[in-house]
Amino acid sequence: MKVWIEVTYRTPKKTKTFFKSDEMTIGDALLIAEDLEKIGRAETITFIDQYDTTWKRKDLQKYLHGLETEPHNITVFFDGGFNRDDRRSGLGCVIYYEQSGKAMRLRRNALVDELRTNNEAEYAALHLAIQELDFMGVHHLPVRFLGDSQVVVKQLNDEWPTMEDSLNEWADRIENKLNQMGITPSYETISRKDNREADRLATQALNGVEVTSRVEID
Repeated sequence: MKVWIEVTYRTPKKTKTFFKSDEMTIGDALLIAEDLEKIGRAETITFIDQYDTTWKRKDLQKYLHGLETEPHNITVFFDGGFNRDDRRSGLGCVIYYEQSGKAMRLRRNALVDELRTNNEAEYAALHLAIQELDFMGVHHLPVRFLGDSQVVVKQLNDEWPTMEDSLNEWADRIENKLNQMGITPSYETISRKDNREADRLATQALNGVEVTSRVEID
């Protein structure tokens, strides 16, 4: 989560003015607020997050402390594969995150039958990853989503129009779920080589190999 600071500043001769900072991390905002308080000329200091919620300093400190024990700094890789012969889809996602001072990796795949195209499989893989984030209790955080499907990434970034009804439904489902969780997504296209871990999970699902794992990484 990013925040900005709004400050009512008072000079020794009682002249007042108002400042608004750029967005910054919670840690940086608290450090700057502490410095302003030491000067003794900040009449009011208000913290506002990207959802226009106003925070008191003590509540922001409590939130930051709680964040250390919850998943944060999250990056998601997703990939979907579609077998035209039997019309089955393999979905794969890999979630990298930090929690309680540890770097963690979650891997998950799934085999589904009801999809009709590879693009739907890609959307479904992203939706699978978001469901896993929900199970992890992730909320009100920025999350990076990386995939090799230009269709999914560019449509969700509003760079390409979504002409197919089925893909529109997937996009709406994903956006509604993210809004419900308070997640601010960023979508990036990567190469198949850089997405090989999620691709392997999708292939394993198509081959009937189910994977669910959570491990600490170096």
